[in-house]
Amino acid sequence: MSAVDALPREEMLRSSRGLRGSPALPLSAWRGASGRRYVVGVHSAQSFELDEAEEDVCFAVERGTNGIARLISVATSMGLGDAERWLRKVRKAGATEIHVHRLCDNAAERAAVAADLSEG
Repeated sequence: MSAVDALPREEMLRSSRGLRGSPALPLSAWRGASGRRYVVGVHSAQSFELDEAEEDVCFAVERGTNGIARLISVATSMGLGDAERWLRKVRKAGATEIHVHRLCDNAAERAAVAADLSEG
């Protein structure tokens, strides 16, 4: 299996413009070890708002100069103190982006996404 085929991996979404001429939404997607795809919003690690971490799945990502994303850490359902510690840790580890998956209805679904992306 090549590095391109390895899971989990990012699969960038193609979008150039939003509706009615507004700027494109910064979206991407990740394919988990199970083969499931998770759409995410992309945020700068430096300006990430910690309230995004409360009820979502957050992926810390390092984007290389070649454009390839490397998954550093996945976190779910963090309180403010835990989110602050996690964010400091992943920034120190080289995270340049935080990808946020918002499509889970409960803690069990968030945990399943995190487990799927942590495999491999």
